[in-house]
Amino acid sequence: MIGLFLAAMRFQAQVVRREPDYLMSLVTIPLLTVAFLAIMGNAGRADLAPYAVVGAALMTIWATALFVSGELIDADRWEGTLEGVLAAPAPYQVAYLGRIATVTVISFLGLVESALIAWLVFGVTFPVPHAGLLVLTLACTAFSMVGTASIMAPLFVLARSARIFQNSLSYPFYLLGGTVVPVVLLPEWLRPVSKAIFLSWASDLLRDCLRAEEPVAAPARLGVIVGLGVLGFGIGHLLTRAVFKRVRENGSVGFA
Repeated sequence: MIGLFLAAMRFQAQVVRREPDYLMSLVTIPLLTVAFLAIMGNAGRADLAPYAVVGAALMTIWATALFVSGELIDADRWEGTLEGVLAAPAPYQVAYLGRIATVTVISFLGLVESALIAWLVFGVTFPVPHAGLLVLTLACTAFSMVGTASIMAPLFVLARSARIFQNSLSYPFYLLGGTVVPVVLLPEWLRPVSKAIFLSWASDLLRDCLRAEEPVAAPARLGVIVGLGVLGFGIGHLLTRAVFKRVRENGSVGFA
């Protein structure tokens, strides 16, 4: 399984090198960063600049994971290779996760890109008092990002096009995940929903990593992020098995 996962990662890295469209979100992150920083600056809240940088990066990473999780299915379907891949003895879920993980990890460069844009355009720099915890949080976020994206795979197999789900799932996650606006500012009836989304925990902890104060209950919050990722992997695995069994039995692998 590990060998298949690593092989899928190497394969996807080669695909990205030839088809950089998979990283198109990295092209839009400067616009998001400039927009958020301009809004906060004009509102007299220059102290929130680090949150704008983190928010733009998280939006880019989630958009990339969502785009890739659907694009891989669509590409295999339109190229006529999905049937052969599912018929192979190697578990498709493992290869699929390896390919998503590759692009998701690369998309984390968006955080560096966002910070550079903030510095070059607005002259904004900020310290990272808890750099070690920040790196650990990013690693846990990447894990949960891939796990949550794996839930989308069976939906994309059943749909004629993944675009519908990609377009409808991006902005609700931005809002409920508190990527730019903290969850505490949302209506009270929405907050319990946000707690079930790993992005809300990740974005809050990343913001705390940029404060001088020691983050509260950091290990427990990291555990929640990882736990939600494990839950995502489990749900994705069960749904994928059920959906793939159905499309194999009715012969509808190549179409919804």
